[in-house]
Amino acid sequence: MVASESATPGRPPRADARRNRDRLLAVARDAFAATDGKATLDSIAREAGVGIGTLYRHFPTREALVEAIYAAELDAVVGSAPALLAELPPEAALRGWMDRYAAFVAAKRGISETLRAGWAAGTIATPATRECITGAIAQILAAGAETGSLRRDVGPEEVTVMLLGVFMSTTAADRPELTGRLLDLVADVLRPANDRPRSD
Repeated sequence: MVASESATPGRPPRADARRNRDRLLAVARDAFAATDGKATLDSIAREAGVGIGTLYRHFPTREALVEAIYAAELDAVVGSAPALLAELPPEAALRGWMDRYAAFVAAKRGISETLRAGWAAGTIATPATRECITGAIAQILAAGAETGSLRRDVGPEEVTVMLLGVFMSTTAADRPELTGRLLDLVADVLRPANDRPRSD
């Protein structure tokens, strides 16, 4: 019997196991995006430099791998909000976060079919994606309201709806220039009227 690379109960995973898992997730994310979700698990393991057995120890099924990719990407986009606020003024952090969210939406396209099937069958847990995204937006809006650089009369749920409208009407992968332009317009709308660029 092959020893598992996963942690034993109550003990953290070994450093090499964590590295293998992180590498597999990064390779799988890019591979699924490049092949519209059709990359094989064998090819992902080869690209990650591990055996197929190592992949299966971390992710017993294709659905488990896709679920882990989605969860990691959602965590990353939500976690980027406080990191951006620590580096940038709120209005700049908001615009930078919108780009990060656009990248998340684009990356999800390669795994969307497996996600939808898994959610429908109950083999993949349904995440609270909208609540997580709205929570990240709320952090940035609150910081902007405090400095006066973002409007106080627009709620995070309204911003979420606007962003979803942008991503439903275009895709960051196919038309990044249009996506960027629309996100610029959303960002402008969220600034106080006296701070918005004036068109002559």
